[in-house]
Amino acid sequence: MDRKSVKVVVAGGFGTGKTTLVGSVSEIPPLTTEEVLTQASVGVDDVTGVEGKTNTTVALDFGRITISPDVVLYLFGTPGQDRFWFMWDELAQGAVGAIVLVDTRRLGTSFPAIDYFERRGIPFIAVINRFYGECLYTQEEIREALELDASVPLLWCDARDKASSKQALIVLIRHAMARLPVG
Repeated sequence: MDRKSVKVVVAGGFGTGKTTLVGSVSEIPPLTTEEVLTQASVGVDDVTGVEGKTNTTVALDFGRITISPDVVLYLFGTPGQDRFWFMWDELAQGAVGAIVLVDTRRLGTSFPAIDYFERRGIPFIAVINRFYGECLYTQEEIREALELDASVPLLWCDARDKASSKQALIVLIRHAMARLPVG
């Protein structure tokens, strides 16, 4: 049997729910590199809007989903802080696509991830994480604020919920497959 692997990146700003999403859908206990936020991060990491956050990913999150006996999906969650962005090139290498998690309380934290995947031509979808409850904005308002191209899927998700996170992955894979060259 020739097993195929598919790599997906879960990206976004600090505290958007990347670790949570990977953990909610992984069939194995996810590998996380969470560390406690310390005084050393004061003035370095912007915790505006996520003041209660006590841990942060310092390298990556990793999870796995077996799609069929011959296809396995590997999930790689990126760290969200600017100081760890040097790792994104390694994590994104060979990825079929990416989920960019969006926190509408802090839209500005989404721009670097969106720009990253746009510049590299990696298919991505924008996923509004309802982790913190209801959103005060419509999808159209969010699409406009993020300056998302009309071809980029934008959907709602609760990263804590397996079915919701799974649906985001399905949308991403379909979007990435639609961009494959025909022939």
